[in-house]
Amino acid sequence: MSVFKLAKQLGEKLLACEWKLVTAESCTGGGLSYWITSVEGSSQWFDRGFITYSNFSKSEMLGIDMNIIEKQGAVSETIAVAMAKGALARSGAQLSVAITGIAGPAGGSLEKPVGTVWICVAGLTFKSINKQYLFKGSRNEIREQAIHHALTQAIDAL
Repeated sequence: MSVFKLAKQLGEKLLACEWKLVTAESCTGGGLSYWITSVEGSSQWFDRGFITYSNFSKSEMLGIDMNIIEKQGAVSETIAVAMAKGALARSGAQLSVAITGIAGPAGGSLEKPVGTVWICVAGLTFKSINKQYLFKGSRNEIREQAIHHALTQAIDAL
């Protein structure tokens, strides 16, 4: 299914339960929010998006302790969860989606190779759903896969 169709489906589900969505993006740089706002009427179910590309912005905008970022690394389950929960706390939304990862082509390591992405979907009424992925391809392909999986994960959570 196309990313646009997934975004539209997510919007329909959010409207049905009268919820709003907030995003917190790192490696996708606003790409998730772009596709969400490509859907006509998304202002009815999309509250806002945080693009927290740098570690400092994750701390400043989402309230993540810099010590945790330095200890865990920006690409980790802990940070994905903190991004999702920080976005929820700083918005009027009931559902959040956070993405953090290494899109490449540089920046990977043995422990966290290029293509490593963590996605967290958090809600006010359920336990967060955190998944790690290892995507293959170019920088843009990795980012596109992350957006696709983030939308699918959010739809599944609802």
